[in-house]
Amino acid sequence: MIDKTTQNASTFVSQVDSAFLFIFGVALLFLFGITAFLVYYIFRYRKSKNPEATHIEGSTKLEIIWTVIPTILVLVMFSYGWKGWKSQKEVPDDAMPVKVIARMWSFAFEYENGMVTDTLIVPKDRAVKLDLKAMDVIHSMYIPAFRVKQDMVPGKESYIWFESEKEGKYEVFCAEYCGLRHSYMMSAVKVVPESDFDKWMEENTVAVEEANEGTNKRLAGVSVLRKYGCVACHTVDGSKLVGPSYKGIIGSTRTVITDGKEREVVADEEYIRRSIMDPNADLVKGYDKGLMLSYKDQITENEMMHLIEYFQSLSE
Repeated sequence: MIDKTTQNASTFVSQVDSAFLFIFGVALLFLFGITAFLVYYIFRYRKSKNPEATHIEGSTKLEIIWTVIPTILVLVMFSYGWKGWKSQKEVPDDAMPVKVIARMWSFAFEYENGMVTDTLIVPKDRAVKLDLKAMDVIHSMYIPAFRVKQDMVPGKESYIWFESEKEGKYEVFCAEYCGLRHSYMMSAVKVVPESDFDKWMEENTVAVEEANEGTNKRLAGVSVLRKYGCVACHTVDGSKLVGPSYKGIIGSTRTVITDGKEREVVADEEYIRRSIMDPNADLVKGYDKGLMLSYKDQITENEMMHLIEYFQSLSE
């Protein structure tokens, strides 16, 4: 369950909040100060009190005051922001790396051992570095409770890091409009005790390594689906989403549109491969064309076999 009561869960919170409160306070002070100044002079120099306009010469002292004071305040605000930005760019050498893959419309989190999840799981009180990669359009990784946010531009390397101080589950959003289902592009970060995290990592180590004879086939298939964001558009329970569900897909008969003509096909291994490599070749009737991109140059043969084996397990 997402923790919506605790929104101060990283070491960056005090820095970001103090900078925000200081800038907001200065803006509020000037808002009320200038408004009060204007109201006073509107009444003080209204026509009934001052029927003839008074010519006022310039004041060097006043010019210096309203130039120096705002300059000092702006520099102080800049220093707050600079310190916060600098600390968020200085990643500790021992930070745990996690690769974040964003695509329409989901986040996938890949760990050092090859495990891929759709929820970011991290240990409490340990620095974590997120290496960000966008696969299609511009996305933005945003974790409000940690006060971290970073745009993800295709072809550009970027990162964020944090150290979580409180256990719990916190919201992750895409803060950049990225298409039709942008508002559904949500995930979560789960902060657990370090001992629990290490145990979880050990149990799921090398989930999709090609040379691992003891690979858990179901876990490997799910990891591939999460890695490539399939779970954002397809379901395993038969319900309709952006794309057709893959529940019971192997061996089923599907009505597809091929070159503008309707036909029946059997969903076998060849059909699965063609649907992933060229998703618009045999478009399942009732679904829109062009919503799925080709994964021809991305998915490996080993990952493809894990997917097919997983789909077969769903049909048994």
